[in-house]
Amino acid sequence: MLEGLEIRILNLKSVSLNNRSFRIDSGYFSKYSYRIDSFIKSKTHFFLDEKEVVSGPFGSTLKSHSYLTEGIPFVRIENIRGGFDIDKSQIVYISEANNQLLQNSQLFTDDLVLSKVGNSIGYYARVDEEIGQCNISENNLGIKLQKYERSLRHYILTFFNCKYGSVLTLRRISGNAQPKLNVFDISEIPIPEFSNSFYKLISNLIVVSKNKIDSSKNKYYDAENILLNSVQMSNFEFSKDPINIKNLSESFGKSKRLDAEYYQKKYEEVVLKIVSQKHDFLINIVEISKSIEPGSTHYSEDKGLPFYRVSDYNKFGLSKPDKELTNSFVTDNKDLIEKLKPKKGTILFSKDGSVGTAYLLRDDLDGITSGAILHLKVKNSKEILPEYLTLALNSMLVQMQAERDAGGSIILHWRKEEIEQVVVPIIDFTKQKKIAELIEESFKLKTESERLLEVAKKAVEIAIETDEKTAIKFINDNKI
Repeated sequence: MLEGLEIRILNLKSVSLNNRSFRIDSGYFSKYSYRIDSFIKSKTHFFLDEKEVVSGPFGSTLKSHSYLTEGIPFVRIENIRGGFDIDKSQIVYISEANNQLLQNSQLFTDDLVLSKVGNSIGYYARVDEEIGQCNISENNLGIKLQKYERSLRHYILTFFNCKYGSVLTLRRISGNAQPKLNVFDISEIPIPEFSNSFYKLISNLIVVSKNKIDSSKNKYYDAENILLNSVQMSNFEFSKDPINIKNLSESFGKSKRLDAEYYQKKYEEVVLKIVSQKHDFLINIVEISKSIEPGSTHYSEDKGLPFYRVSDYNKFGLSKPDKELTNSFVTDNKDLIEKLKPKKGTILFSKDGSVGTAYLLRDDLDGITSGAILHLKVKNSKEILPEYLTLALNSMLVQMQAERDAGGSIILHWRKEEIEQVVVPIIDFTKQKKIAELIEESFKLKTESERLLEVAKKAVEIAIETDEKTAIKFINDNKI
């Protein structure tokens, strides 16, 4: 009668061991997570001190009106997206004065940040050298690792990101309506202990991976500089004059807009600079198609078809989507789904939320995108290369047009009709090819950086499952 059911009988002492919140739910005592917890505790291990784990300031008066465009980086939940790094594309800043008010949650290089609520709960990211010093929001936890050797800090980061660290973290999520992690939850996760030489090998992978991602970004910025230099805008200083006088015919008569922000001189200057040289409208360069918005009722609780939203990508790549579509929805709409799957060479371009973000697909996408993402396909790649166009769309030249058109709303929305009229500079084809080469080099370096992180995670898993010697051989076989 009970065949197939997962049943475990534990005495009170076993239930209360390292279980400060006295969890008695079946999820906490699932066979898999309980077995991993017990297995690691059977080996030499250590715990983080609870004092090393801090929470962002609950109920702080530090709200969005306190955010700045420079200062001390303030890491929010949207900056933790999985992987080893903090996503800097939406980073905001706070003043040094506010940072000192939140002294307890200050973090430094090699400290860790993890989200304690939301879809990204349990993801760990490192405070890297570019960020250096930061503070965190109330939705994040910070782990202070300054007392440890650097190689051990990198090992701790890798362990928490490997499958065993992830399972033990997610095991400690509590709450139903609002699942969360507590400060003490992290200090109760057993961390397997190995030799210093093994920690150094893991640390070397992290350092080399970071160097490659930095080189990747430098290649990208080199490509961007070729574009800006080609249109004489690398050091262009925009007007700061707050007044721009227009008569009705040259303002509302053309744009149908009456909001003052739309007519700022800086927007006018960037467009005038582009149209003073070879250019074209986006509608003449690409074919534009739209996806669909299935609605949350078709989101899958289990495995389904990946559903990419604006928050699931940036100009440097795609991340694993938070949502998937049910198999029944996919089956019922099979022909439409196949038609909507973006193919290699498609440029994803956002029109809602973070408007104007472009990413070129280098392979067919096994999934579909939300209706907030347009699909652009270059009509004539002998005149405009897709890699070049993607870079141009992400550059200040188009981003300022996006800011002009979509500004003034609480939730940004860029109308398709406005996107079609975006002006794009068309530079010499030889320079376009150089840009394409740099972009491809950039993405190869990024891919290699990500591969080394996977090697580090796998090596830690092998060391836990077998021994250090086998893990070290795996590293030596895969690090180049």
